[in-house]
Amino acid sequence: MPQFTVNAQRFDPYKNFKFRIKWDGRYVAGVSKASALKRTTEVVKYREGGDPSSSRKMPGRTEYDAITLERGVTHDKEFEVWANKVWNFGSGLGAEVSLKDFRKDLIVELYNEAGQLAMAFKVFRCWVSEYQALPDLDANANAVAIARIKLENEGWERDYDIAEPAEPSFTEP
Repeated sequence: MPQFTVNAQRFDPYKNFKFRIKWDGRYVAGVSKASALKRTTEVVKYREGGDPSSSRKMPGRTEYDAITLERGVTHDKEFEVWANKVWNFGSGLGAEVSLKDFRKDLIVELYNEAGQLAMAFKVFRCWVSEYQALPDLDANANAVAIARIKLENEGWERDYDIAEPAEPSFTEP
């Protein structure tokens, strides 16, 4: 069975460097790195007294790993504004957390080499558990300053409405 149904001539899997992140209906500017979407289901072992010496194994609770987003430091405030909804230092007693809207759903989109949307994943009920406004600063370094947020979430699913795009072919004149 071919790995690609629409583009049967394609053998190469998608690359990991063409992606976009969206929340609140807008693309987040400058995200250069996103950690993996990963879930782990615990194994529950069970054995009755009369069973052989080996245990039966059943699926237990499923946990979803946090997602880390990184981007170069700019004047865009999206990371900071969201992080401040979880904890806003100096905002006054009882106003440190925005209970109404500190969680967001987000979308992770993966594109093919031609820039066509190839697949998307919906990530549910995310909130910022870590926020790094600035990296270590070093006058002898030659690097980009990176801001980082860590997003706890309650699960994700692939958006199956996003179908494999028909990839363009180019002919020489």
